Amino acid sequence: MNGPVTIVTGGTFGLGASITLNLARRGHRVLAFGLASPQVSSTAQGFEDLRRRLADEGLEHAVVVMQADVSSEADVDKVIERTLEAFGKVDGLVNNAAIGPLGTVLDTSPSMADQILAVNIKGVYLMSRAVIPIMRRQGAGAIVNIGSGAGYGKPNMALYAASKGAMLALSAAMAYDHFHDHIRVNVAIPGGGGIVSGMSVGRFGGDVDVFKNRPAAGTAAGRPATGEDLANAVAFLLSDEAAAVSGTVVDVGCFAHQGGPVPSRPQAH
Repeated sequence: MNGPVTIVTGGTFGLGASITLNLARRGHRVLAFGLASPQVSSTAQGFEDLRRRLADEGLEHAVVVMQADVSSEADVDKVIERTLEAFGKVDGLVNNAAIGPLGTVLDTSPSMADQILAVNIKGVYLMSRAVIPIMRRQGAGAIVNIGSGAGYGKPNMALYAASKGAMLALSAAMAYDHFHDHIRVNVAIPGGGGIVSGMSVGRFGGDVDVFKNRPAAGTAAGRPATGEDLANAVAFLLSDEAAAVSGTVVDVGCFAHQGGPVPSRPQAH
């Protein structure tokens, strides 16, 4: 196999698993990592579902799955070591791992604030800091950061919103800093109010039905966004077809990049 090599953080469940599978189908060799135990505000757990799906599609040899904590510098080093050991290079990075507990600044504890920022923004920093020297030596690379409409401010999401707003600024800064290294940095933001993920469902006690039955504007396609919609956008941003695209925010849903979503369709009278 000679396809591009891409690391997907939080790539073992939910939206991350959709990205991992989509890239593997397109010929990427992928290192997908996450944590086996459920994290705060999320239903994401275990690796068996991803491994089963990979085996069902004959893709198990294209993907290395491992447990690692994106907020740990030692774990990040292990991820890089394992990727180079398995595939010999790193062409792409998808910073997808995140936690998103709800709360205002008053009901978010200092320890929880530290945890949110450690995963959602320090994790992006640590992974980018680890792969950029490799990409620079190789002559090119692409980083896609998975953002959120909360990055423009949302109620009852104070620290999560702060972390995703910081991601937007960090992504733009990295796009500037590594422009002449031919390393592209972009953001993809899922939205529409109905996309099912471990984090979104986790905010509703893990009940998918309750989550799905909430009013949602969906997308211009006339339906809620899916993990596959997000993965298709990520794959484009990683590809040579996006060779001239950097410093960009791509909306996958309905204007979440502007703080949306679009309101639900009014009821006919």
